[in-house]
Amino acid sequence: MAAAKDAAQERDGVKLTNLDQELFPGAGATKRDLVDYLDVMADRLVPVLRDRPLSVIRILSKGKGEPERFMQKNLPKYTPDWVPRTSIWADASHREVVYGLGNDRRTLIWFGNQRAVEYHPGLMLAGSHHPTHLIMDLDPPEGEDGTSGFRLAVAAARLVRQVLIDAGIPGAVKTSGSKGVHVFVPLDADAAPEDVAAAQRAVAARAERLDPALATTAFIREDRHGKVFLDATRAGGATVAAAYSPRIRPGVPVSFPLDWADLDAVTPADFTVHTVPGLLGGRDPWAAALPGPRPLPKDLIDEGHTIPVARVQAMHEGKRRAKARRESQA
Repeated sequence: MAAAKDAAQERDGVKLTNLDQELFPGAGATKRDLVDYLDVMADRLVPVLRDRPLSVIRILSKGKGEPERFMQKNLPKYTPDWVPRTSIWADASHREVVYGLGNDRRTLIWFGNQRAVEYHPGLMLAGSHHPTHLIMDLDPPEGEDGTSGFRLAVAAARLVRQVLIDAGIPGAVKTSGSKGVHVFVPLDADAAPEDVAAAQRAVAARAERLDPALATTAFIREDRHGKVFLDATRAGGATVAAAYSPRIRPGVPVSFPLDWADLDAVTPADFTVHTVPGLLGGRDPWAAALPGPRPLPKDLIDEGHTIPVARVQAMHEGKRRAKARRESQA
């Protein structure tokens, strides 16, 4: 890893502060460990972040008490001029949001000094309206511990893989950095957002049909009944933790790419800011694992457009259940 001590607490022109403070209670890592990790991993991180509007999850150290974590989209006013950025109009807040772009090592070091632990790039490149990947986010049931929950998510990922193989669009897999699993399928350059979202819904529905006792597409938590949630909502303006991004969890695990054959032999705790650089050597397994971009199969798109949008359906169902509860109590 990079040098343990930095002359004048500066690296690549970035002034560094409080490097020996623990990132957060239970992290088992200091801010120096985070900055060192981002420094040595820049060659792998920059390609997955480049030119994508970047949201980061930062830890705000307030001295005494529990540190606050928050997702930062808009760059703060004190951001150096040399940090690359892009402006996007936000309909929800009716304003321009200035996102950073993780396009170089120096920018990553600056974010690390800001206690930006997690890196969640947009699904479309800046200035584009075409998603670059079909993404499935597989979340284990609540209450499962890290290892058993991960095993269930791996089993669900294999269902998704079978669906993708049957559809002729192979994908790559990585740990989420928590207990879940992410599956990515690179898409050709003209994929429409609504078609990608539809295809993701179809993939989830087909995977659920393969093993409904294991996996569910139920968006409402109480309807999942201890099954793995096949989250097909990573589309449009959503984000997902990047490959190699650290996560705010004990030990600071990392979202790590894997061969499909290796999923049963690992746990998420195997991949942390301390261990990952040494595991890689000179390799970039995410770049090696991703297949070439593919067009979306028409049958996936057509099936997906017949499936209601999960968030909208859940909103209406929530209102219906709330009304039923009020009427039962009247």
